[in-house]
Amino acid sequence: MLELSPKQIGILENIAALGFAIVAFPLYASAVGVRKGNCAALLMPVPNGEMKLLGEPCWLVNGNLSVRVQRGGVELFVWKKQEVEATPERLAEVADFRSQLDDLLAPRA
Repeated sequence: MLELSPKQIGILENIAALGFAIVAFPLYASAVGVRKGNCAALLMPVPNGEMKLLGEPCWLVNGNLSVRVQRGGVELFVWKKQEVEATPERLAEVADFRSQLDDLLAPRA
């Protein structure tokens, strides 16, 4: 079970208050999943009481975390054998999701 400090719980509460869902991704039990729309990311608690991104935010493919790859000159979000094209709109949504999370995770004085 993941142990979180009161400060980390507060960060997650702030994230949830802004429309992000806190979710579990079973393959990543040592991380906290966050989702908004079709975008998701994994967060890890760090010793100073903050939370940080684990890897890159991604597009959900069939409800699962994907990886972004290039195949035959086309950018794709892939999970197992399922894939969706990384269209400019999807890439923009992931970038906006990342920007919002970066702001929420920035250390506060």
